[in-house]
Amino acid sequence: MNERAGTATVDTGVDTEDIEAADAVPATAQAGGTKDGTEDGTESDAPAPGRRSRIAGAVLAAALLVIGGLLFAEGRQLRDTPATSNRALTDTGATAEVVGDVSSALGTVFSYSPRATAATKASAKEVLAGKALKQYAALFGQVEKQAADQELTLTTQVVRAGVTRLTGNSAHLLVFLDQVYERRGKAPTTAAAQLSVSAELRDGRWYIVEITSR
Repeated sequence: MNERAGTATVDTGVDTEDIEAADAVPATAQAGGTKDGTEDGTESDAPAPGRRSRIAGAVLAAALLVIGGLLFAEGRQLRDTPATSNRALTDTGATAEVVGDVSSALGTVFSYSPRATAATKASAKEVLAGKALKQYAALFGQVEKQAADQELTLTTQVVRAGVTRLTGNSAHLLVFLDQVYERRGKAPTTAAAQLSVSAELRDGRWYIVEITSR
């Protein structure tokens, strides 16, 4: 330690000329970089603007091809869906025919009088088939007895029928009925009914093959 003018100075062992030289070096050089900011002095790997445009164009073209393929597949699937094969949406003549046959059949099998049940049962065999005919035959025995005991007359009329599906030789319908019950000594009673009906085309005529109450 040297004493000068009553103050103390510390010898750090570093020459002031070395400090000045160090301060003169740019920060990038001190960090080991280069003048363009890269660590190894190589050029940037980013593509040139022209190259980027070509890459973007190729990606866009590929995306359009994929989207086009998806739209084509979706359109074909829609064309092949069961809805497009439903003739109830396009064939008014066939729809009217099945509505007419089914409405007439329901009016026949669900209308009877105390002295005409045999005729009703015989008519059912001409308009019903399959499951519907078996169900009707099993239940009509009870109807015959009730009609005879109570002098019961039933008259059924279809007020509205709609074909929900019509394909080839099969049809499904939703049918609304009005039924009038007349018993001996009592005033007539009117009731509404709603049925789901399945029908099949056989020998040019529609037969009811299944009836479900709704």
